[in-house]
Amino acid sequence: MISLLENLMYEVSNTFLAPILILIVLLFIYSIFEIGVFFTQWFKRKKSEKNYKKFLKNEQFEFIKGYAIVNYLVNSGFNSLEDLEVHAYKKLQNTSIITRVAPMLGLVATMIPMGPALKALSSGNVQGISENLIIAFAAVIFALITASITYWITTVRKGWYAHEIKDILHLNKVTNETVA
Repeated sequence: MISLLENLMYEVSNTFLAPILILIVLLFIYSIFEIGVFFTQWFKRKKSEKNYKKFLKNEQFEFIKGYAIVNYLVNSGFNSLEDLEVHAYKKLQNTSIITRVAPMLGLVATMIPMGPALKALSSGNVQGISENLIIAFAAVIFALITASITYWITTVRKGWYAHEIKDILHLNKVTNETVA
């Protein structure tokens, strides 16, 4: 009975390898795409710094390219700090999830070929061992590179958004004191 269960688990786990490898490659491609989106946003932020400074001086209240939280404020108005934080969280959600999921998928994609590699080892099939280890190591490398890229992007954006929220709160405080 246990032997049957072990064989079933072995066979089923092997069916997960192809979908997980495809998913790792798709996440890697998405992370490369996000690099382009990130640098586009960075460039827009650099180009729009003067407008952002005008916004901070309360001279201009309009859409500013590259400043996601300020633009959300311009579009929907200031409701609360939590509202701004939720928007920032949503903007960071995709890269944050990939940062956490990619290494897990890499581990799974490493472990699945280990079964056939150990089976090949027991039968003396050196080629079978090397083929499975190549898959295992390539998968984990792609997954870790993907996670590294998205972690870096998420961390930098988190800093940007936190700074924008801080500036908005300061501006809101100064505006309310001036009005009162």
